[in-house]
Amino acid sequence: MTCGPTRHHRRSLRLKGYDYSQAGAYFVTICTRGRACLFGEIVEGEMRLNECGQAVAWTWHDLPNHVANAELDAFVVMPNHVHGIIVLTDAPVGAGSEPAPTTMKRHALPEIIRQFKAFSARRINQRRETTGLPLWQRNYYEHVIRNDESLRRIRQYIADNPARWALDRENPAAMAPEPEAAWFT
Repeated sequence: MTCGPTRHHRRSLRLKGYDYSQAGAYFVTICTRGRACLFGEIVEGEMRLNECGQAVAWTWHDLPNHVANAELDAFVVMPNHVHGIIVLTDAPVGAGSEPAPTTMKRHALPEIIRQFKAFSARRINQRRETTGLPLWQRNYYEHVIRNDESLRRIRQYIADNPARWALDRENPAAMAPEPEAAWFT
């Protein structure tokens, strides 16, 4: 089978020409492969993490130890996806990073997400004894947060997400999923 731009081209979800290493806040949603519910369950409107969900949360919260210019804001692990806000800063690259970086490169959002997906998949696959099995879907959703009102709405959306699981578009059992959220306007 031949591979070419007309046969296997995936439309990029990124903003054309946008520098994803520049300082700013970014909302991301990352889904499991096949929307498999692997991280726990929603009980009475609250997310109850299982061991895999705890590994995902730990990996997320550990990101600033590996990425000097990243700060974390709101975050939630759902049964088959995560929502989070990553804030890229103008902090001097190399300061506070562990282990010490070998280059003076700023980490861009796609690189940070790649690290998160790789590190969390490795931890979960070790626990499940499924080495090398894909955990995450190939891409992720991102939204550049442009103002304080949008940031406030997205934080609220993340906080409310477990209570709204029955209507969540990512919930495979949702009978009438909500249309795309209005938090990004």
